[in-house]
Amino acid sequence: YEGKLTKALAEPVEALLDSASEDTWPAIRKLLQRETKAAVSGLESAISTFELDEATEKELLSRLENHGRSVVESKAREEAARILIRMKDRFSTLFSRDADSLPRVWTGKEDIKAITKTARSASMKLLSTMAAIRLDEDGDNIDTTLSLALVDAARPGTTDRSIQSLDPLASSSWERVPEERTLISPVQCKSLWRQFKAETEYTVTQAIAAQEANKRNNNWLPPPWALAAMVVLGFNEFMTLLRNPLYLGVMFVVFLVGKAIWVQLDIANEFRNGFLPALLSLSTKFVPTIMNILKRLADEGQAPAAPERQRETE
Repeated sequence: YEGKLTKALAEPVEALLDSASEDTWPAIRKLLQRETKAAVSGLESAISTFELDEATEKELLSRLENHGRSVVESKAREEAARILIRMKDRFSTLFSRDADSLPRVWTGKEDIKAITKTARSASMKLLSTMAAIRLDEDGDNIDTTLSLALVDAARPGTTDRSIQSLDPLASSSWERVPEERTLISPVQCKSLWRQFKAETEYTVTQAIAAQEANKRNNNWLPPPWALAAMVVLGFNEFMTLLRNPLYLGVMFVVFLVGKAIWVQLDIANEFRNGFLPALLSLSTKFVPTIMNILKRLADEGQAPAAPERQRETE
């Protein structure tokens, strides 16, 4: 019955601790109570045929109940030993994937600051859940303490001097939590959080760099001051174009040819690989692309003549 109880508790407890929410420990207590009650009932029915004395029977049943608690405590200590890995995994999952669990593409519209805050808050919730064993319904303020020390204290707008001067994590024990039920002390939480932030900072920096690069690649327009300068300095040329409409026709033809060359060479995509590789690649494709465009224009010009020639023959 101890083996059955271990099997019934180990994996579900691990899954509940991995989810790390406000309902984690209440769910573990409910699971422990249900499975222990079932195991004790089965053992009590099984040993009733052995005609044991009452003291021995109570001892066996109590031993089974304590075994269930020890399984949960052992699993909680195992999970607490690798809490940093769990925190980084949770941060990476929430930061690098969107609400549909698809890889996030940094196009420049995402609020990286808000996404980072959400991912770090979820990681802090995991740390708060694993800080102590809560098999009894005694209340504690671990979640509030961690939020006050790790999140609120980091805000630049914080003006409360008591928050800044007093470090709530400068202690080796939690308030209203016995030492035997402590898995991660306040000082250890502070050290883990500092290491966690240092190891996830690179991910945030890479996302910001990718977002800035995407903005630069998609922004082909010059700055506003350059547009204003071109309008002012190019007024005379603009009036010349209005007086000579032939220039507009020539510019339109040049624009169409340039647009066709731009699309055929895929210049925007080429320059994403670097300036020098793009020049080398474009230099090899420029002449064949021009010849291809001229060939297409010639083909289009000859296409209408074929039906006319056929009608003349008939």
